[in-house]
Amino acid sequence: MFWIVLSTAVLAATWTAAGLAALSAARTARTPQGAIGWVVFLLAAPVLALPAYMIFGHHRFKGYWTAREAAEQAVIPKRNYTSAQSENASALAVNTAPFEAIAGLNICRGNGVDLLVNGTETFKTIFEAIENAQDYILLQYYILRADNLGMQLQSRLIAAAERGVTVWFMTDSIGSRKLSQDYKHALVAAGINMIDPAVQRGPWHRLRINFRNHRKTVIVDGHTGFTGGLNVGNEYLGQNPEFGPWRDTHVRLVGPVVLQLQLSFAEDWHWRTQEPILDLLNWEPEPSPRNLPALIASTGPGDTTGNGSMLYFSAITAAQRRVWLASPYFVPDQDVFAALKHAGLRGIDVRVLLPETIDHHLPWLASFAFFDELREAGVRILRYQGGFMHQKCFVVDDTIAGIGTANLDNRSFRLNFETMALFFDQETAGKVANMLAKDFRNAKELAVGLGQQNQRIRLLAPMARLLAPVL
Repeated sequence: MFWIVLSTAVLAATWTAAGLAALSAARTARTPQGAIGWVVFLLAAPVLALPAYMIFGHHRFKGYWTAREAAEQAVIPKRNYTSAQSENASALAVNTAPFEAIAGLNICRGNGVDLLVNGTETFKTIFEAIENAQDYILLQYYILRADNLGMQLQSRLIAAAERGVTVWFMTDSIGSRKLSQDYKHALVAAGINMIDPAVQRGPWHRLRINFRNHRKTVIVDGHTGFTGGLNVGNEYLGQNPEFGPWRDTHVRLVGPVVLQLQLSFAEDWHWRTQEPILDLLNWEPEPSPRNLPALIASTGPGDTTGNGSMLYFSAITAAQRRVWLASPYFVPDQDVFAALKHAGLRGIDVRVLLPETIDHHLPWLASFAFFDELREAGVRILRYQGGFMHQKCFVVDDTIAGIGTANLDNRSFRLNFETMALFFDQETAGKVANMLAKDFRNAKELAVGLGQQNQRIRLLAPMARLLAPVL
């Protein structure tokens, strides 16, 4: 009798908790699809769904929201520094209002940008900048490995610290969870300000691992900045035989836009440590004679309007002739999915470049559930054949180009902290278009629908798509 009473009580408690969680999901989920998915899952399989909801289901909570808001407030004094270099929006060929609203900053002129294609070129340029640092270095990586590339970075940072350069370094607790203590201790012993990736504020102790800092940022002396798709690990040099050659893109920035990137770093540092570093950094822009208009859009789960999704939506809907996108993962929300279909129906040259090689099976499978509708609307899906493609970039007509860290998936749109560098000039747009055109020549266009794929994809792709809100 005791066991019957106990099991009945446990069952009742489980269903009660599932019901409360379902109410929470219906109230707080950012999309109707996400709300429906969680409610059905929680009520149909509470034993499985409750632990999953504890980890993946919460998009925001009060303490986290308050702390992020405090970090944003801490950097407000520096948000107006670009006014002297602000671009006259009416002089540009595209309506920039949505991009500036998303970024919370003005487009600034006086910038230079260089595309860095693949790991060898990227890290050669970053290491040269670190070796020439005079005052300080800011670094932020999602993944940092203590392999050969990671050790090269470590030695250069220690050498910089030994010559009096101040270094602030942070990594993500999920992406860099395997980083060795010896690696971290060597940096700290050299006087480098490093946040231990094993120590994370807010979500981690609540078993909520949604809030990942996916940014990749290097800033030297406030004059030179880098962002893009490359983390620190041998695979990014194409040295992992499982993935083969690694196709990725980074950018080197100079000019006032570097200070926008620096502002994002300072906010993240304040969030993680409550240490204000604004007054320790250089905020005097050094304009480039190339005088290009640019903007840094930093997005994250603290945004109230889904800024990551809105950035891509704004770029796609601005297209008059073409929109080319490259991403390693393709699990879009309904807004971006609809924008792509609409662009295809308008006769725009829409191409989406994705990898053929698999690194994460669930997103790879889920993407197949979107392709049929897109292809029917005239969107071309191209699968990169030359190894693993990890770049996150796009070009719209000859007017907008974007390179950064945000993938075409819900995790980047709403759950991760991301950075996109945006450019509004023909020179940069042309270079990105030429780069993507070369990638297209190394890709194969998807020519068959889901019904003609192998049995594994046919069966599992629709099921994987159900997890779209957290992929």
